[in-house]
Amino acid sequence: MTDITLEAISKRYDSVVALNNVSITFARGHITAIVGKSGCGKSSLIKMCNGLSRPDTGRVVLFDREIDYGELPSIRARIGYALQGTGLFPHLTIQDNITLLARIKKWSAGDIERRVGQLLALMQLQVSQLTQYPHELSGGQQQRVGLCRAMMLKPEILLLDEPFAAIDPLTRMDIHQQLLELHQSEPITTILVTHDMQEALLLADDIVVMDSGQIIHHVSKHRLLENYAGLEPNQLLLSLMSEGVS
Repeated sequence: MTDITLEAISKRYDSVVALNNVSITFARGHITAIVGKSGCGKSSLIKMCNGLSRPDTGRVVLFDREIDYGELPSIRARIGYALQGTGLFPHLTIQDNITLLARIKKWSAGDIERRVGQLLALMQLQVSQLTQYPHELSGGQQQRVGLCRAMMLKPEILLLDEPFAAIDPLTRMDIHQQLLELHQSEPITTILVTHDMQEALLLADDIVVMDSGQIIHHVSKHRLLENYAGLEPNQLLLSLMSEGVS
């Protein structure tokens, strides 16, 4: 049984080919980073994984079943999703943003309180911040809140679409460490879309390199670092891009 498999997926937007016959199985419990230049198909691929986008051809298999687009709400309840800019609702408090899905699912007040407490501790947020609104927090704090919301329902899959791209480098380093601690505490299948090879090498177990709507490399970080010892992250990515499919 696997959590996410894409089989011969193709997707076109008018004349633009976003994905071209992509097949991949994501390792359960691993963090997989998807890297590549802008427009290579990274975000299109991750949106296939929770039904935000539907393939023109091919199959998306989630939790050992082909995705049923008529059951997306129940499927998405098993998938956490965080994106660049956090997507927090500005008119809701931090407490309400984090707990929204749990309240929709009619969790008990006690279960909600316990889960929020766990997540605040993991993300180094304060209980006093729960009554604040997103605009009252820094960008890094908002991103932590976004991760708390994505993890609220204890999902089996976590999708991260360039969530740290707009954060300053020092704050990003701090959140990277918190994400690794979160993953160690609650290891789940995680897909991270990023344009930053250094971020990919820090966080991921496996690296996927995309170009022109295709996967040109899918390799473990351990093997990658063995084969390309001494290369700086950007040099490594350029080298992989120039080699093409493997």
